[in-house]
Amino acid sequence: MTESPYRLAVILASVRSGRFGPVVAKWCTRQAEQRGDVVVDLIDLAETPLPVAGQATPVVTGQYEAEDVRAFAERIGRADAFVVVTPEYNHGYPGALKIAIDAVNPEWHAKPVGFVSYGGISGGLRAVEQLRVVFAELHPVTVRETVSFAMCHGKFGERGEPLESGPVNQAARALLDQIAWWARVLRDARAARPYRA
Repeated sequence: MTESPYRLAVILASVRSGRFGPVVAKWCTRQAEQRGDVVVDLIDLAETPLPVAGQATPVVTGQYEAEDVRAFAERIGRADAFVVVTPEYNHGYPGALKIAIDAVNPEWHAKPVGFVSYGGISGGLRAVEQLRVVFAELHPVTVRETVSFAMCHGKFGERGEPLESGPVNQAARALLDQIAWWARVLRDARAARPYRA
């Protein structure tokens, strides 16, 4: 039996000038696109303006006041799963990512979330640990496998590929395998019985 591809949103969290995030996000997207079981949507928060304040959580999915939030909610709602590509800033994750997470609510429910992190000595893992707690409030499932790039600027070549690709590509496969399993199971479950938070 051939299953239809699931929809994966790769969310690029950094919005800083001169950011390294696009290198990591494009690598992650290429890893996902090599699979035959997924359709990828790269959501770059630097190109996704969202209001800092004044956005109320809707009672009904997709009913948001701000047009930018409605467009973002539609993309999040279409996705069956997510990979958040995040740096670590000051032992935490970027403020723009918190705004994006909080901008919508039911669109996150009952879907898997995985993490690809990068940064200095910790490789962004402190940001990931905080994100697991935040996402728990929004009713997705965070998967165990994580890909992390410590001292990231020295880990990629000029073409945007990791210099030591074997271990990180294997880690990406493990992450995407877990996400694919949860994405299909939860997609079927949502279709059979709507999730109530």
